[in-house]
This record gives sequence, C-alpha cells and structure tokens, in this order.
Amino acid sequence: MAVLQFNAGGAGASKLRAARWATRLQFLLFGFISGVWGVHIPSVKARYGLDEARLSVALLAFAVGAVLCLTLAGRIVAAIGARAAALAASLLMCATLAVVLGPSAYAALIALALAFGAACALFDVAINAEGSLLETESGKKVMSGFHGMFSLGGMAGAALGAWLLRAAVPPPLQLAASAAAAALLAVAACAFMLPRHVAGGPSSPAYRLPRGVLALLGLLAAVALLAEGAMYDWCVLYLQQEVHASPALAALGFASFSAAMAAARFGGDWLRARVGAAQLLGASGLLAATAMATLLLARDPLVALIGFAVVGFGFANVVPILFTAAARVPGVAPADGIAAVSSLGYLGMVAGPPLVGGIAQASSLSIGLAPVVLGAVLLAWGARRLPD
Repeated sequence: MAVLQFNAGGAGASKLRAARWATRLQFLLFGFISGVWGVHIPSVKARYGLDEARLSVALLAFAVGAVLCLTLAGRIVAAIGARAAALAASLLMCATLAVVLGPSAYAALIALALAFGAACALFDVAINAEGSLLETESGKKVMSGFHGMFSLGGMAGAALGAWLLRAAVPPPLQLAASAAAAALLAVAACAFMLPRHVAGGPSSPAYRLPRGVLALLGLLAAVALLAEGAMYDWCVLYLQQEVHASPALAALGFASFSAAMAAARFGGDWLRARVGAAQLLGASGLLAATAMATLLLARDPLVALIGFAVVGFGFANVVPILFTAAARVPGVAPADGIAAVSSLGYLGMVAGPPLVGGIAQASSLSIGLAPVVLGAVLLAWGARRLPD
C-alpha cells in the first residue's frame, strides 16, 4: 500500500500516537451517538405519533441511507481522504441527530433518517480506513481496540440517555446537547488524524457488487452482523420468554453480551499480534457456536447469561479482522474494500432481527435463534479461506 510514510521516531512517531488517540475518540463518539440514538427511538415514536409499522419504515430509511452511501463511501474517502470524510460525516451525523425531534411531519423524519444513515455509513468507512492505515504505518495491531472504544461509547451513550430520561430532561434538549458535544469533540479529533491518504489501489469509478475475496469477506461480515444484531434485539426476550427469567435478570443478558464483547475487543489486538487472523477467526466462530448451542439446549437462566457472554467473546473480533483484511486486498483501495464489506455486513445486521422474529413466529424463539449457531459455524468455515 502506498501511503504517507513516517519515521520511527521524532515527529513521525508523535503524529502516529496523536492519530491513534484521535481515532480512538472517533470510534468512542460513533458508539456514543449510536447509543444515544437507540435510547431515543421511543422518543421518536412518541414525537411523530407513530405506530410500529410507520416506525419500522423510518428505521428502514436509516438502513437505506446507510447502504446507499456505502456504494459511494469508498470513492469519497479515496478522493478527499479519511480526515475530510470523517469531518463532513460527523458534522452531518450530529446535526441530524440534534434536530430529529424538532419537526412533526413524517416526511421530515424519513428525510432525516436517510441523511443520518448516510452520515453514519460514511463516518464508519472513514474511521475504519484510518484505523487500517494506522496499523500499516505503525506495525501495531490497533483495530480491535478501536472497535472496543465503539462498544464502550455505545454503553456510555445508552447509560447517559437512560439517566437523563430518569431525570426528566426533555428528549429534544438531550439530543441537541449530546450531538453538540459530540460534534465539538469530533472536529477536534479530526485535526489530529493523518493527512490525506494516497490510495493503495485504484478506486472504482462506480460501485460494483463485491467479487472474489471481497465477496467472501462481505459474506462473513453479513453472517457475523446478522448474528450480532439478533443478539442485541432478542437475547433479553429469550431469557424472559423461553427460560422464564425475571425482568431484572433478563436485562443482564444484553449487558453480559455487550460487556464481554467490549472486553474481548480491548484484548483483541494482543491476540491478533500473536495468533494469525485465520486461526483467531476460526476459533472465535467455534467458540460462539458452542456457547450458543449450549445455552439454547440447556434452557437455564444462569447457563444463558454465561452463554451470552461467551457468544460476545466469540463475535467480538470478527469485524475488526474482516475490515482489516478488506483494506489489504491487492489492487483495491482500502476504503473501497471496507465499504464493500460494510455494505454486505450492514445488510446482514438489518436482516438478522426480522429473520429471527419470523422463525420464532412460526415455531419458537429458541428455534429462531438457531441461525446464530449456523452463522458462527460458517465463520469458522470461512476462516480457512481468509487472505493472509
């Protein structure tokens, strides 16, 4: 990859350290915005007077905006660099979040959801491209830790939102203040990102469906994010409905999965430095499959809580591994590779929860969650074909 070169010491090393901390902050802010948004989906429902069907359309608009932007994100990052792309995307992301509870027209909500989804997608590609470049320039594994910061930010955003709601702070004020603070920090972080990149391969003139290695990586990302999305949306209900846990105990299912994923990501760079990516991905898939199958068969609250934590450990480093591999596919610009894999991965995350719900409606939630086991097995299988 032809990129800007830095000397090992002096100003070069200082710039790399500053860029790493800036990128950690960007991932933290991305998670924070995601957590705040998730907490306030009921606020959106109440503000616009939506039923479940119209709310689903609004959430689908977010997904559509994200996927459409991913068809352009690689070219945008290759053209203007990750720093400029992250700056523009973060400002749009925060601006749309700040005003989403302002209008009352449903059409305005759809437009804001499309813009918010597009901004999130571009920001995601830009900061992951920056993370990949930092790994290459420094020779250090850092991508898993970056994604750990995203997980930490998500928990912080959700916790802050819940606390402010309990304190009866008006939701529009919460979103405006959170978005303004995040925007200021994002702008400051962008100033310390690396200068404009030189692309590692020719950027595609138009989006094309991933082929070859990128198609494999995208498929694996879709499987992983399908399973991850299913865990986020259904693990609490599984504990309540299938194993008859109390509401308080069931809430710990989401917490155990999220906390384990964050912890494993912070340790993931140490593992990736010592274990090959293919071996780590294969072991991660087998671990998640075994844990998920065990908790579904045992149907015991304690086993389920422990199992969800182990599943979180298993899936934690899958996306960092796949995004790093996508950025290093020969002949493909890093941002294009990440965008291609992200687009398929995002489709998997969107499809996961309704797939589980559809199967559960036809049979049971235990059967509905079985695709998570299958997805983890597919990850272990696909790991053998991961490029070096």
